[in-house]
Amino acid sequence: MLRLDAEHVMRPVEAGDGPALARAYLTNRAHLAPWEPTRDETFFTDAWQEEDARRCVTDAAAGRSIRFLIVSTDGEIRGRMNLNNIVRGAFWSADLGYWIDASRLRRGLATRAVRRVTEYARDELKLHRLQAATLVHNAGSQRVLAENGFVRIGSAPKYLRIAGEWQDHLLFQRLLEEPFSSRPARP
Repeated sequence: MLRLDAEHVMRPVEAGDGPALARAYLTNRAHLAPWEPTRDETFFTDAWQEEDARRCVTDAAAGRSIRFLIVSTDGEIRGRMNLNNIVRGAFWSADLGYWIDASRLRRGLATRAVRRVTEYARDELKLHRLQAATLVHNAGSQRVLAENGFVRIGSAPKYLRIAGEWQDHLLFQRLLEEPFSSRPARP
């Protein structure tokens, strides 16, 4: 368990998290809709979320990914941090993805959580780099990445199908051997 502040901790997804995840996704449905793939109704059910939580546990045990929950002192899920597509060999890299509960925006929670998951990737997973992609117009997420030393490395036209459309993304990376200090992202 990683402490983020007096109100929040970050911990890996566990079996049994399905109902709390379903509640968090339902609460944030409208907030997340512009930033995520189109979700059908089953995604928001306890059963679907529990099955996904179990997949998360299996993927973590196999070293393919690790997904974290941001949990507040009231026990509610307030966000997720995902290290997906962990690759070893000559690459030693992973993709970073995340979201924060609408009620917790603009408090620095995403910035702290990205920093902790980046430290985890460096110290525990011994990765060389993290990559993140944001929608071109997601200035908030781009600020969070810049504050954590990610630099823009390019753009990807029609990169992911988000909100029902293939959308352009900006690509960022963080080399983990570099010291942790804030750097502005390249325009």
